[in-house]
Amino acid sequence: MTEPLDGATNMALDEAILQARLREIAPPTLRFFSWDPPTVSLGYGQRLDAAINVEVCQPLGVGLVRRPTGGSAIYHDALEREVTYSVVARAGDFEGSGDLLETYRWIGAGLTAGLRRLGVPAEMVPVKPSEPSAMPAFCFARTGSYEVEVAGKKLVGSAQRRQGGAFLQHGSVLLGADVARLRLLFPQEGDPLAGMTTLEKVLGRRLTFGEVVEALAAGFRETHGLDLTPGGLTRDEEALMDRLVREKYDTDAWTLNAQIVTDLSSPAPAR
Repeated sequence: MTEPLDGATNMALDEAILQARLREIAPPTLRFFSWDPPTVSLGYGQRLDAAINVEVCQPLGVGLVRRPTGGSAIYHDALEREVTYSVVARAGDFEGSGDLLETYRWIGAGLTAGLRRLGVPAEMVPVKPSEPSAMPAFCFARTGSYEVEVAGKKLVGSAQRRQGGAFLQHGSVLLGADVARLRLLFPQEGDPLAGMTTLEKVLGRRLTFGEVVEALAAGFRETHGLDLTPGGLTRDEEALMDRLVREKYDTDAWTLNAQIVTDLSSPAPAR
């Protein structure tokens, strides 16, 4: 599926792929996608409090969804301002795929190589100690281990979920930013651009969604020797995706309650 999807469908699609990879009936998958409508995605265990102004979502035409992956909230703008990626793989699919930090490094290396093809002086940050108590409400307010920066400012935000012998990682590459909207959605963050940057700011021009996807895919191919083959969902994956939308990702019980741990296709997810 290449057309923009709503938040519930995007998250259900990725979980369906994860479940299929767990059962070894789907290949490792790299997906690039966008959102319609623009959406705030909450981290799996993130509390929904005053740090995120959900009251303005509906007037702004912004959706709200809870990811199956961890981390903090991200505002996913339309395709002219963001490329979102997901990676699904099992332990053994590549060297180090069974280790949390090594998968961040592996994915970060592919992203960095792709961004450099666009002329972006991107760098992966070194390993940083985990500080759960200092986790901000807004993902781009803090850079984690092996995430991607330019001149000390965060360009790509990522979050992961590991389940059984497989993992799902989400990430956002910022093409541009609607600063006024970010201030409305995250009123406690002050200047949303203080610790983040965008491709438009770095390069002085707005790249298209297609340009960035092409470069990122090339970065993964060249860095890791991948043979990336376009593909779609199987009938069973589509059925599971539809069920996950109806019974999980499009429900208030899942989206609004960080303590809910209901997984319709597998045991309770790891955080």
